[in-house]
Amino acid sequence: MRASFLGCPVDLLTMAETVALARGAMRSRQRLQHVALNVAKFVNMRSDPVLAADVANSDVVGVDGMGILWGARALGLPATSRVAGVDLLAELLAVCAQEGFKPYFLGATPAVLQQAMQAARERYPSLVFAGWHDGYFKGEQGNDVVVRDIRLSAADCLFIGMPTPQKERFLAAHRDDLGVPFIMGVGGAFDVLAGAVRRAPVRIQKLGLEWLYRIYQEPGRMWWRYATTNTLFAGVLVQALIRQALRYPLGAPGAVPPGPSRIGG
Repeated sequence: MRASFLGCPVDLLTMAETVALARGAMRSRQRLQHVALNVAKFVNMRSDPVLAADVANSDVVGVDGMGILWGARALGLPATSRVAGVDLLAELLAVCAQEGFKPYFLGATPAVLQQAMQAARERYPSLVFAGWHDGYFKGEQGNDVVVRDIRLSAADCLFIGMPTPQKERFLAAHRDDLGVPFIMGVGGAFDVLAGAVRRAPVRIQKLGLEWLYRIYQEPGRMWWRYATTNTLFAGVLVQALIRQALRYPLGAPGAVPPGPSRIGG
């Protein structure tokens, strides 16, 4: 179910539904591009129209962050669960191992990439990679080399561990040339898979405090990013809630609770 969350398209899917869509794309070899929406990406989209267009043109915009999930619920959208990118990656690697699909890993440093692939092979012994390339390529010549390698690999799925908006720009320019049916950006999931970054404990994830755990691990790099994006997101959400309350005051005669088509702005 696609809805609009503060002007951003979002697909209200469960993990099982998302995995089924990805499996269907790989079986039919019909392209399906998935993007994971979190608070940082949402905030960046509001000041970057090119990024916003790249996200809107994706086939599936999944609810990745707890902030997006809670915000959607607060605004009346029937969002039931988040589909975290790192968890979706794990689920799809299991599908690949079981059904013989071959993934391609793109992104991270060469060392982290190799560690992530080794960890994936240890977890899923029957997994076979179509190919891989680190994320440190530059210019059109570098893009052409990577695009050609992905296309010749005949991969069934492509997981891209590059930062925003680099990966979105890469896919907007080249997704039709890759020949890969399922494409997904995974952010820092390769670092987690490789063991370079620890995932927050489940209890902290459920509390929506993964960002705080990341700051604890990398304070010099992460504290300003989260302080800025979380504050901006909270401000945008509060404004939307106030507008909604003024439009649909509780107890007003004939007031109708807002549905998915009423959210936006």
